[in-house]
Amino acid sequence: MPLNLAGKTAVLCTFLCVSVSIISIVKAEDPYRFFDWNVTYGFIYPLGVRQQGILINGQFPGPDIHSVTNDNLIINVYNSLDEPFLLSWNGIQQRRNSFEDGVIGTTCPIPPGKNFTYILQVKDQIGSFYYFPSLGFHKAAGGFGGIRILSRPRIPVPFDDPAGDYTILIGDWYLSNHTDLKAVLDGGRKLPFPDGILINGRGRNGYYLTVEQGKTYRLRISNVGLQNSLNFRIQNHKMKLVEVEGTHTLQTTYSSLDVHVGQSYSVLFTADQPGQDYYIVVTSRFTSTVLNTTGILHYSNSAGAVSGPFPGGPTIEVDWSLNQARSIRTNLTASGPRPNPQGSYHYGMINTTRTIIVANSAGQVNGKQRYGVNSVSFIAPDTPMKIADYFKIQGVFKENGITDRPYGGGLYLDTAVLTVPYRAYVEIVFQNDEDILQSWHLDGYSFFVVGMDGGQWTTASRDQYNLRDAVARCTTQVYPKAWTAIYIPLDNVGMWNLRTEFWARQYLGQQFYLRVYTDSTSLRDEFPIPKNALLCGRASGRRTRPL
Repeated sequence: MPLNLAGKTAVLCTFLCVSVSIISIVKAEDPYRFFDWNVTYGFIYPLGVRQQGILINGQFPGPDIHSVTNDNLIINVYNSLDEPFLLSWNGIQQRRNSFEDGVIGTTCPIPPGKNFTYILQVKDQIGSFYYFPSLGFHKAAGGFGGIRILSRPRIPVPFDDPAGDYTILIGDWYLSNHTDLKAVLDGGRKLPFPDGILINGRGRNGYYLTVEQGKTYRLRISNVGLQNSLNFRIQNHKMKLVEVEGTHTLQTTYSSLDVHVGQSYSVLFTADQPGQDYYIVVTSRFTSTVLNTTGILHYSNSAGAVSGPFPGGPTIEVDWSLNQARSIRTNLTASGPRPNPQGSYHYGMINTTRTIIVANSAGQVNGKQRYGVNSVSFIAPDTPMKIADYFKIQGVFKENGITDRPYGGGLYLDTAVLTVPYRAYVEIVFQNDEDILQSWHLDGYSFFVVGMDGGQWTTASRDQYNLRDAVARCTTQVYPKAWTAIYIPLDNVGMWNLRTEFWARQYLGQQFYLRVYTDSTSLRDEFPIPKNALLCGRASGRRTRPL
């Protein structure tokens, strides 16, 4: 039956509304940034001695990733090494998409001579992070680089644009090849003390930063090393902390800053001293032998080079570092990735539904050195657990193969997974009964560091929690013979690595995976396996999903 004018008008209006909606959706799609990386071996001289390093597009460290909130990052990685390779993205939350996390429990390694394209979105994130090679002991050879996520143009940032914005990657370093270090660990022995400290891949006085008198600069400092906490300072200059792993902080001023392994901080400093050169100093913390290195802060109107001893800093003082950590708080009036105050999420007013106590330990298993969590020393399966979970392949991991609190038993080997329900609100307590500082990282999340202190944690310890403006971050330290407590809203479905950032201990078992699970198959809760996902182990020969 022919439509009358009113009917035709209604259809036309419907068509136009649908068309506008489609155009709006297309226009609203977040920007794409494309990267093409070739991973190779190459000779490097970070401590003045030739050694084999891992380069990305010929660079050591690798190229920075610059992005904006919600950008889609398409990173094609070609593996020109002679062994499998993976990159992981320290602090990138991989919302609903743990398949792209780039660790052995979620992602099949890239075979030699092959490539894999990571498809990441920096969804609802800002801040300073880094990437690194996650397999074996590749991290000891390089392959790491900085990640920065800028706020969208109309989102206010709580400080003026700096005159310069620089990535500073610091870390301890070995002269031994990564394969030799791995062989030491495979042989059941502990690693020796590192040989030095690097600033952006360079040894003493190798890093050079030029500034102009009176201008303010931003430094994004990440400790990409293997085990040591490091203290960062600039001779005669103060630093104002402004951001920690995606959280704008109260703008507290420090003369030096402890950066524990795996952590990232952003500071501002002003070139307000007489025009000359000054030391940038990095020294190890809590070590009997103090490692140190220096870079050069060069004023463009410099009247003289650096000379004399560099300024001293803290060495083994735990209380000093603990007090500094407690002083790092969230800026409740600053916008995060969206135009609302960071303090609008009242994490301290929500009742937790579960408490998980995580205790690290060291010991011998079958006559070899191992490390563990709640008596379980993690061993990697032949198939990533996330892929096995997706295809429902049995026998790859033991669900709830790790208890949610220590029971005092001896170390044993297992592929440890702890299942927790989606949207639970969990308290995790890291209990460290050892004499060394620990550093813990959780993929897929930013958590609230609500408390830390010496001794044993008890329920009475909650009385001293900061339930108002605790900093939200993805890596936290636990001091010797001490505890640290965090709160996490488990709003990101997936298989997420909870690990020590002491890489030898991680390699020898001090890690496990949180399986944040829901029965829902909705795309609102979790994406399906990527079409281009590599399949390995018991998943070999299967298909991801129809094209």
